[in-house]
Amino acid sequence: MREQDLTLPPNGFTTTGLGPIVVTAIHDGHAVRPELLSIMEIDEADRLKEEDPFTGLWTDVGDVRVIVKRSRFEVDVNRLREKAVYLTSQDAWGLEVWATPPSPAELRVSLEHYDAFYSSMGALFSKLEREFGAFVVLDLHTYNHIRSGPGGPADDPRGAPEVNVGTGNTDREHWASLIERFMNELSGFDFGGRHLDVRENVKFTGGHFSRWIHDRFPKTSCVLAIEFKKFFMDEWTGKPDRAMLSLIREALKATIPGLREGIGAAGRG
Repeated sequence: MREQDLTLPPNGFTTTGLGPIVVTAIHDGHAVRPELLSIMEIDEADRLKEEDPFTGLWTDVGDVRVIVKRSRFEVDVNRLREKAVYLTSQDAWGLEVWATPPSPAELRVSLEHYDAFYSSMGALFSKLEREFGAFVVLDLHTYNHIRSGPGGPADDPRGAPEVNVGTGNTDREHWASLIERFMNELSGFDFGGRHLDVRENVKFTGGHFSRWIHDRFPKTSCVLAIEFKKFFMDEWTGKPDRAMLSLIREALKATIPGLREGIGAAGRG
């Protein structure tokens, strides 16, 4: 089990800090309640492969850190409530999650964690809106690109950027200057003597969480659903390249001053 999962808060997620730049890692978690582990068919390695390990390490670049500690295989807060627990293989990329389906009581506990997350996020974003007028959310995720097996061919990079910035769930026109500056600064960062391939809405446009934020705060939230291709790790063993992890953190950190200016400019606009 990964280090950040050793201490699990009662509601399954942590929120720290206050300010207009929120960085979230809602699929970072690997923890599963013991009573659910005992009835799962999927093993730990397959769970880890579809989670977003190490994204929690990058959340300290902003003002507010939100890290979900529970595995998406227990409850996925990036899906609609009725689809938040993967009950069939079709819900989970063809993976068989359960040897024995969870009982109604077990499902109820999982959805209580889901509800607690969204209640807390609603309170947080309302507070940021009141105090700062507007806020930015960097919703961090990762994605696999070597699906055929260890050592297999990678996805064609023409359709698989190193960084996919999903803007489908934000007011693109209102936040155009901020979004374009963010992407330019991320792609312009000196990434060990090269530059990251950063593109918009190529692989993903954003999930339920970013849509939920926009629907409730349509004029005051800019949500960027950021998917890093797992070029920084072996997606089959889970082993990371520590230098790459650090470089990604620094690249994100370099965009923060521009985001702060962008929040103010959009507000004045």
